[in-house]
Amino acid sequence: MAAETTQALERAAAASETRTLAAVSAAHLISHFYIMVLPVMLPLLKDRLGVGFLDLGLALTAFNVVTGLTQAPTGVLVDRVGARPVLICGLVLGGLAFLSLAFSASYGWLLVVAVAAGLANCVYHPADYAMLADGISDHRIGRAFSVHTFAGFAGGAVAPPILLGLATWGGLETAFVFVGLVGLLTAALLLITPSPAPAEGHRARHSAAGGGDPSGGIVTPTVLGLTAFFTLLALANSAMNSFSVVALMATHALSFASANMALTAYLAGSAAGVLLGGVLADRIRRHGDAAALGFGVAAMIMLLVATVTLSLPALIAAMGLSGVIFGLIQPCRDMLVRRAAPPGAVGRVFAIVSTGFNIGGIIGPLLFGWVMDHGSPRWVLLGAVLFMGLTALYGLMEERRGTRPVVPARS
Repeated sequence: MAAETTQALERAAAASETRTLAAVSAAHLISHFYIMVLPVMLPLLKDRLGVGFLDLGLALTAFNVVTGLTQAPTGVLVDRVGARPVLICGLVLGGLAFLSLAFSASYGWLLVVAVAAGLANCVYHPADYAMLADGISDHRIGRAFSVHTFAGFAGGAVAPPILLGLATWGGLETAFVFVGLVGLLTAALLLITPSPAPAEGHRARHSAAGGGDPSGGIVTPTVLGLTAFFTLLALANSAMNSFSVVALMATHALSFASANMALTAYLAGSAAGVLLGGVLADRIRRHGDAAALGFGVAAMIMLLVATVTLSLPALIAAMGLSGVIFGLIQPCRDMLVRRAAPPGAVGRVFAIVSTGFNIGGIIGPLLFGWVMDHGSPRWVLLGAVLFMGLTALYGLMEERRGTRPVVPARS
């Protein structure tokens, strides 16, 4: 009887954790889908609003500035009021912001929407990871993080074909109505998902984890270097995610639809690569060397794309392969951060180095928008090559630092 009761409790806990993972992963998918909305729509927004790429880059920069400034305070809010209500508010705000673009053709309103969407975007990582950390048992948390990350990549991968298809079929207004409603529906899903009780072992950990200086002793040269590393990654991502479509249209004489197919191949490859990368990261020790090799190979493939006019099938294959490799080494990147974190400070270190994504997200759109406005689309692709190459160099340096023998101090 006791055994049956235990099994029933385990099944109930597993079902609760599955619901939590599904809801949080759905929110993460929407967050990455929303990140891609404005970049995918750049050529159509340019024609609709009659502005330059630098102007559109300013909107993308505003999105990232707001996210960067509000992410840390939102983490404090999550700790105080709970992750679930904060996550629901973010989904509602993002959905309403994009929905409003269906009814406005003003560049000024686009900037307002970019600010609102950036504020909505700041909730996802602190709220998502808090819900998973509290609601998933220790023996399932690794797989939960993997599914959560994959959902985000998948959201970015499906955005171009969905948005392009809707815009082609019903115009920009139809596309933005869909984008807004999908966020509101996901918020409704979170609203009806029961709040899980803290998973086994988490209550004790929470009660023992309080106190102490939240930042003392963790802002080391290695952590600052990793922040720069994340900035370089964000700059490479900005070139690929935000401006590769218009760059490929100019350098390879592609249609809007064909260029989006190439971007979709890259994003889908990245999503698949992340799932494989978790296995790789668990089986190797030299994560810096693996990251360097992966970023280096991805850079060489993108150099081919930037300098040679490929046929559409060859271009799609090259972009897809580059995406797989780029995704494959993301877990190795995270292992470098984990290695740099003192015991009990992994979350805080990740919070610090992740600001590099916002820094790169602020600089990248303005930089590549300026490049496009000055008639140099090939330099968007070459910029991605440059920043991927620099990340490869950092991976080599970090591996050397991590394996350097410690010389004992003389007494």
